Amino acid sequence: MKFVKLFSILALVFTFLNAEIVSQSGNKDGIDVKLTSEKSLVVGDNIFFIELAKDGQAITNAKVKAKFYMPEMPGMPYMEFEENAKLVNGKYKMLINFSMGGTWQYQIKFKEENGKVHKLRGSVNL
Repeated sequence: MKFVKLFSILALVFTFLNAEIVSQSGNKDGIDVKLTSEKSLVVGDNIFFIELAKDGQAITNAKVKAKFYMPEMPGMPYMEFEENAKLVNGKYKMLINFSMGGTWQYQIKFKEENGKVHKLRGSVNL
């Protein structure tokens, strides 16, 4: 019995120590896009930031939207959470709610002031 408790505690500690903040970067049509999380991802509310830059200059006049989704699987319906980001201190901030653990795919859309729309895809695990 003591061994089971000790193993459970060690497994829990190991999980917390290996939890990482999301930090993903990409480039779409010459625009650098960086997606980061405020802390390690959890089931429930998570704060994400998106940074946009072109030629090293931050883009702060875009409209940014993100959709996180998990495709339908046997015995589980399609799940989705969409949010419009708000500009806060030069970064686009949004609150995303994950209803369960697993791999969530995302689609980030941003519209430049000139009307051009860009789309970037990726995934995160929790």
